[in-house]
Amino acid sequence: MDSEVIVRASDVRRRFGEGAAAVDALTGVTVDFERGRFSAIMGPSGSGKSTLMHILAGLDRASSGWVEIDGTRLDGLSDRELTLLRRRAVGFVFQSYNLLPVLTAEENILLPLTLAGGRADAEWLGQLVEAIGLADRMSHRPSELSGGQQQRVAVARALVTRPAVVFADEPTGNLDSVASREVLGLLRRAVDEFGQTVVMVTHDPRAAEATDRVVRLEDGLVVADE
Repeated sequence: MDSEVIVRASDVRRRFGEGAAAVDALTGVTVDFERGRFSAIMGPSGSGKSTLMHILAGLDRASSGWVEIDGTRLDGLSDRELTLLRRRAVGFVFQSYNLLPVLTAEENILLPLTLAGGRADAEWLGQLVEAIGLADRMSHRPSELSGGQQQRVAVARALVTRPAVVFADEPTGNLDSVASREVLGLLRRAVDEFGQTVVMVTHDPRAAEATDRVVRLEDGLVVADE
């Protein structure tokens, strides 16, 4: 395997339902994502882009075909093994932030390490806090932060374990234009300065402009790779 490929999908298909009611969300997707690149997956509603991201990230299983993350095939893993792989190798940024309301910003950032029984690298945490520009908000809870600030905390949480890949699902979908630019700038910086690999699902052409590469889906197939 090419060591620079972090995520690989081979002939991935996903069917929901059975018989006449079956819907084919993915009909044979083969795509690679390389280390240290910022990639976007785009397509119209119903194109299969969110389904593809969920399968690439190990949140859903393909009906056929296979996915590999950082050299590990997902199709042979048990649910527990898959959970441990996601915890070690995958970071997530969701449209709805998914911060825990009872935790402070700092506690939310450190949550993946807390769940794994690990400890924070103080220097790395300091870098992340500096990158998101919220050093004076670390003791605040999500309800005391704006949407853009919450999403920046969510990005830091995704990065804190230094995962092999970060998947971002419409990360600017709930944000205004200013906050969107801040979050995209942070993801861009994570790639350029921290060497992170980011794969983002988006419907927004302006968000895609921040990326190195755009993979376009239609009707469950890759139709362009730009």
